[in-house]
Amino acid sequence: MVVGIELSWSAKQYVAFEDERTRPVRDLLAALPPIDAHSVVDLGCGPGNSTEVLAACYPQANISAIDSSSDMIEAARRRLPHLKFAVEDLQAWRDAGPFDVILANAVLQWVPHHDSLLPELVAKLASGGALAVQMPDNLDEPAHRLMREIAADGPWAAKLATASAARAPLANAAWYYELLRPLCSKVDLWRTTYYHFMHGGAGAVVEWFKGSGLRPFLEPLNTVERGGFLDRYTAAIARAYPAVGDGSVLLPFPRVFLMAIR
Repeated sequence: MVVGIELSWSAKQYVAFEDERTRPVRDLLAALPPIDAHSVVDLGCGPGNSTEVLAACYPQANISAIDSSSDMIEAARRRLPHLKFAVEDLQAWRDAGPFDVILANAVLQWVPHHDSLLPELVAKLASGGALAVQMPDNLDEPAHRLMREIAADGPWAAKLATASAARAPLANAAWYYELLRPLCSKVDLWRTTYYHFMHGGAGAVVEWFKGSGLRPFLEPLNTVERGGFLDRYTAAIARAYPAVGDGSVLLPFPRVFLMAIR
């Protein structure tokens, strides 16, 4: 039986793989053009790892950050006590700005209605400001496919009938480009697959997703059901991601990047 399950958004669970989770935001911010930023915001800041990168890029800016998880915000405040953090749902966020940089790192995949959300975010930018977005694009990867298959084939099927709806597939690059190009002076999109060597085999892959994609599948279950689900999921992950010579597992992780300059 798998034990030690942490549910909801857990800063401790998330930062267990902090280096791997932070690299994409470094790559994203490095791609932005030079901006004399005075007002910067981090949407869905998590435990503050992305905010820390943002602050290093714009040390003179007034930086604020929000996240819907109080556990994440508490961790971010401990990490960066000189910055302004608030517990707030992105869909209820009403700050009109203007902002010179809006960062949304690994959060918008959880938020619906990109057709209205992204233009609303662009409207909060100052002239020449940048919207910088990174989203996991891995719903077709074995790790996520197996979540859905196991959810539908077990005693928990009724409880998990809507779990996969927590994240909708991303639109294609042309859709995002056509949505934002009329509103922006420049739109750039790219997709990168990161390859993470997970020491600890299949169990490490499961620990990674317990901090993100598995949450909607675990939260509705009781303790016994969670253990059973994770036992089956771990076995399936071991088959889908065989260990390499040193016992590590190679986890491919595709991500979409979007940069829009107003």
